[in-house]
Amino acid sequence: MKKWTNTRKNTIFLFTIVSLFLFSASINAQEYYEDPQITLKKTTEKITLDGKLDESAWFSGEPAKDFWQYFPQDTTLADPQTEIFMTYDDKFLYIAAKCYSIGNDYITPSLRRDFRAGGNDNLTFLIDPFQDNTNAFVFGMNPFGVAREALISNGGNSGGDWNSAWDNKWKGNSAIYDSYWSCEIAIPFSTLRFQEGSKEWNFNSYRFDTQTNTNSSWQRIPRQQIIMTLAHMGKMVWDEPLKKNGKSISIIPYASGGYARDTEEGLATDLTGNAGLDAKISVTTGLNLDLTVNPDFSQVEVDRQVINLDRFEVFFPERRQFFIENMDLFGSFGTNRINPFFSRRIGSGYNEVTETTEQVPILAGARLNGKLDNNWRLGVMNMQTNKKNEIPAFNYSVLALQRKVFSRSNVGLIFVNKQTISAPDTLEIDPYNRVIGVDYNIASKDNYWNGKVFYHQGLTPNTAAGQFAHGALLEYQRYRYSVQWFHSYVGDNYEAETGFVPRTGYFNIAPEARYYFYPSAESKIDRHGPGVEGRVFWDPEFGRTDYQFELFYDIRFRDNSNMRTTLQNEAIYLFEAFDPTRTDSQPLPADSLYSFNSFRMNYQSDQRKMITFRMSTSLGEFYNGNRYSLNGNVGIRLQPFAQIGIDFNINRIILPDPYASRDLFLVGPRIDLTFSKSIFLTTFIQYNNQADNFNVNTRFQWRFAPVSDFFIVYTDNYYASDFNHKNRAIVAKLTYWFNV
Repeated sequence: MKKWTNTRKNTIFLFTIVSLFLFSASINAQEYYEDPQITLKKTTEKITLDGKLDESAWFSGEPAKDFWQYFPQDTTLADPQTEIFMTYDDKFLYIAAKCYSIGNDYITPSLRRDFRAGGNDNLTFLIDPFQDNTNAFVFGMNPFGVAREALISNGGNSGGDWNSAWDNKWKGNSAIYDSYWSCEIAIPFSTLRFQEGSKEWNFNSYRFDTQTNTNSSWQRIPRQQIIMTLAHMGKMVWDEPLKKNGKSISIIPYASGGYARDTEEGLATDLTGNAGLDAKISVTTGLNLDLTVNPDFSQVEVDRQVINLDRFEVFFPERRQFFIENMDLFGSFGTNRINPFFSRRIGSGYNEVTETTEQVPILAGARLNGKLDNNWRLGVMNMQTNKKNEIPAFNYSVLALQRKVFSRSNVGLIFVNKQTISAPDTLEIDPYNRVIGVDYNIASKDNYWNGKVFYHQGLTPNTAAGQFAHGALLEYQRYRYSVQWFHSYVGDNYEAETGFVPRTGYFNIAPEARYYFYPSAESKIDRHGPGVEGRVFWDPEFGRTDYQFELFYDIRFRDNSNMRTTLQNEAIYLFEAFDPTRTDSQPLPADSLYSFNSFRMNYQSDQRKMITFRMSTSLGEFYNGNRYSLNGNVGIRLQPFAQIGIDFNINRIILPDPYASRDLFLVGPRIDLTFSKSIFLTTFIQYNNQADNFNVNTRFQWRFAPVSDFFIVYTDNYYASDFNHKNRAIVAKLTYWFNV
């Protein structure tokens, strides 16, 4: 008899969604900091982007000033201070800043675009034109004139909400003086999405200053919240309603050619050539249509290899530019382990004959996405792949619709369809795979409460029960503590072929609680405290199968280094035989339960230093044996032209006979050279004896015009065991961005 009936499943879901909906309606009137504002006055003056602020237009109004300190304290004004100036004309939004300092010993990791904020001097601007406190454009500069841009989604409450792969046209520069550095940027209105006729946008800015080791922001942000949160924003007030900037059309053609040789399969040398294009059309000031014909992603950096000791598939993030903008609208449904739409499935197909996954060509695609108004977001995408070997052609369609409710919450609907086209008669392949789902994302105005509840239903030719997934998350965070509850239920017949769902047929809970102590200002420790976390899994028919309990202690030092120590107790029930080393060795038997304990310690050093490192070590029991591991990275900064580092993951697994004991190594040196702000060379090597692969990847990039590049990418693979050659390829690719 089943332990989890359909009635119980439905009761859990309905109780969760009703409770959270009523709960969120009651928490959206809490206290929050008063919004500062800056007024923008239109200019006809020509602005030269040299970073020097010598145009009178910058001083036509009052600057945004009085930055608040965020780290190490959040109760005083920042020292040194920052001032931001804004103006605009018919085509551009202009932003400038003066960042005062105690000296000129600024830090930059390199001259490469899209730097990380931590460990170097920089200023970042967050722009939320639709004032939903959920989505924003990010633009940043550092004292050396290096730029970065990104998209923020889901309120910016976690690192996963930051997408630095987004790329678009804008320009800027910086200048360094005795007691400050300054910058000027110009952002085309065609790059931004906004409501025609709007007179007010949300805006915030934050700064990292390495010489005083302080972080600050214009709108005051509580130190227990992430600095890029969109819950606390100031206002940009326009002196007249914004007008539509006319229809913007951009054409981005490419041409590529290359050489490939597959020694492993004994194939002849292959000379390749390819061409295609992307197009961007602004349908309205808030909606954009993206088109692609015969896309080519040969310039995308290869995935970092990992040592996988888990029973399930490893997640690798999307890196292809076409799928990036507004990807949160399609890809943020569910959780990162119960996701109905994962764009990396497009262009990848499973060969039923060879039982391997292969890359397949994408013929064309279209995506309409953006804001309909301040409350509605829409996303529609259709992609068509070509047939390859025994893999049929597929058509992928996805529709996402999101409605803002209360101050920062929203309700989203998604429909995903994978349609099989021209499948071989000899293979049994379902004609379609579909998922429909609804998510309710909760966020209070003051950002103390965050969470979501979702329900997704699979629609397949298989009529068996259990084609569903649902879950709920609720987190409450205050100055000294945070608590979190999460549960999910995935049916055993839930199939989201265009999603990422590595495990099915389970119910789980995952509570977590933390407490923080804040020492005096004279202490070398900024914050420390204990925490507990648990994860328990049940099989609907079998009962409890797995659990993991952790007791940890976090320490964040005032130099921005941090450390965590963890005691862990874990149990795993194997329904199928499994080799914990994943080296095709003697597997542990099916229908067996293992319980084991371990200790872990993680440490990350001060990222402002010339030599930095991150270390994680663990030791203890592992299934019916023991495991000892050391992983992390060491890097050296040769400012501003080079970063040299090495990633490593070393595992010694000792199991009793007849099971395998293995020493698993993953070592990856990386050299990142930036000859200028437009010429880059990256080389990294990956030695992975678990995958028996030794990889060399070199990528040269010349950004000869805004968002226009010339790439040369070289890839070489060998067997790690004997260094016999597998395959080799070199590709050259040219892209150019035309504005029509």
